[in-house]
This record gives sequence, structure tokens and C-alpha cells, in this order.
Amino acid sequence: MKINYKPFELNLRHPFTIAKFSRTSTPIMLMEISYEGFTGFGEASMVPYMGESIETANAFMAKVDLSWLKPPFDFDELIAYLDSLATGNPNIKAAIDIALHDLQGKIEQRACYRYFGTDPSKMPPTSYTLGIDTPEVLIRKIKEGENCHIIKVKLGRDNDKELINTIRSVSDKPLYVDANQGWIDRQQGLDMVLWLHEQGVVLIEQPMAKDDPDSNAWITERSPVAIVGDESVQRFADVEKAKGVYHGINMKLMKSAGMHEGYRIIMKAKELGLKTMIGCMSETSCGTLAAAALAPLCDWADLDGPFLTSNNPYKDPEFKDGKWILSDIPGLGLIKP
Repeated sequence: MKINYKPFELNLRHPFTIAKFSRTSTPIMLMEISYEGFTGFGEASMVPYMGESIETANAFMAKVDLSWLKPPFDFDELIAYLDSLATGNPNIKAAIDIALHDLQGKIEQRACYRYFGTDPSKMPPTSYTLGIDTPEVLIRKIKEGENCHIIKVKLGRDNDKELINTIRSVSDKPLYVDANQGWIDRQQGLDMVLWLHEQGVVLIEQPMAKDDPDSNAWITERSPVAIVGDESVQRFADVEKAKGVYHGINMKLMKSAGMHEGYRIIMKAKELGLKTMIGCMSETSCGTLAAAALAPLCDWADLDGPFLTSNNPYKDPEFKDGKWILSDIPGLGLIKP
């Protein structure tokens, strides 16, 4: 088992602003794991709020020894091993998990989505995300994302209604909203939820702080639209805590340490009666295809990484009628340009 990894700066098409910060790029760790002539690809996307960096990824990888691992891979054993090295670092753990799923698919000549019983015909449409911006830039972004049938907008500042009104001046597409913990007062939050419902909003992610379950539950109980936990649901152990607090959860591979635990999170949420959304960080086609393999198991998808970046090192996956298309290429189906 041979492991290679290298840092990569993924540039964004526009500065990306949410409730609490703004950025123009995202540090990525590109992963390759090879075994007997086959190579699997993975990636770690290290957005600021997750607390990982190229330095922490390198430090973690210095501890990793996969010489004991042989196909077919036992992913329960793998995740237990990686967690034994450090309790955090889900981004770089996800890179290893994704690369090994891609590798196993290539060894067995099997598309990754087949490991999870995924039905490609049930692929949900993906949304196109708009960061907080000026009305002029928002309108330009909406035109750039015209191939997506759903718009997702970041809120959580004092101009939320202006942003929604700007979007509605040029588009009547369904809206997803992500407040990114930006709302402080629960009554004001509920008032905004009711107003957003009138504007055609389908769901709202993380309205209140992740460590304030009471306020989030209070809004959820009174909300006419789905309230979805994001920052408050990271790993598998967090899913149980979401029941009674949110209508659903947003699972992201970079939070869940990869595809294996991501699948377990989705299945556990369904067992608990929670709706499921599959989301992403700023990711290349590699992370997008890994998430797309699980997306048909979910109610909603927000997998727009390749659309929001300008230097994707791989070819964009096939996209049609607002949805990603799963292929039967062994592994993830990732193609280099």
C-alpha cells in the first residue's frame, strides 16, 4: 500500500462570504493510494471553521501506516484505526476513506455507488450556492448557476431580506437557506423563517448556534419549512442528538470522515425519522463524485463544488437536468483532464 498526498489551493470563482467570514480559496489535500497497479483518489477540503489545515493534515499523515490493510477493505476497522490516531481531523480522514473506496472499486471493477445500494435514478437535484454579496454580483452569480434548478443562499447578517428580494427580482426557483448559526434571537429567527416561507424557501440550515439546541428546537417546532442541522451534526455520534431539535441533518463527507461513516449517518437519520441532506465544502470533482455516490439516498443535495471553483484539477462530472449523473466507471468515475 503506497500513499501519496500533496497540498493544492482550490480557487473560488467569487469571494465566498457567509455569516461569520469570507474567503477566496480553500486549502485542499489531494490523496492517492496505490495497491498492485491500481490507484484510488481522495481529497480533504479544509474550510476555516473545521479547524484543519495543510499543517494538521501533514502531522496526521505522519502517523498513518496502512501496511496492514488489504482488500476488500474493512472500513469499520479503518475508521477505528484512524480515530485511534487522533480524535479530530475528519477532513484528512475523509481523504483516506474516499481514496480507498475509489481504489476498491477499481480493484473489483465496480462503481462506488453500488457498494451503498444507491439507485442513480433517484439522484436529487443539486442546489447552486450564493455567498453573501452585493445585489449586482448576486444577479451575475444566479446567471452563472442557471443549469441548477435550485438556489441556495447564505444568510445570517443584517441584510437577509435584501438578499432574498434581489434573488426574487430575477428568479422564481425554489430556495434553500443557510444561516450558518448567524441568527441570535429565537423570536426574530422565527419571524424570519415565516417571512422566508412566503418567499418560497424549502429548507433552512442551522438558524441558531450549534451549541444552542433549545433555540433550534423551539424554531423547528414552529417552522412551516424544514429546519436542518449542519454544524451541530458532525460525526455519527451526533445524529441521535439531532432528533427533536431539527427536521433533518446535513451530512458532509468532510465532517463524517468519509463515505463509510457518511452512509451510516444517512441510514441512522432515516431510522430516526430525520430528513437527510448531502452537502459539500469547496471541493473538486473527486469529493463531488464521492458524495454523489450517496446522494440518491438523501432528500436534498447541495453538491456544487465544481461550479464554484476555477481550477478544478479533474474533469467536471456529467451533469444533466440539474442533477449529477452516476456512471458505471469502476471506482468514483473520476477523470483527469
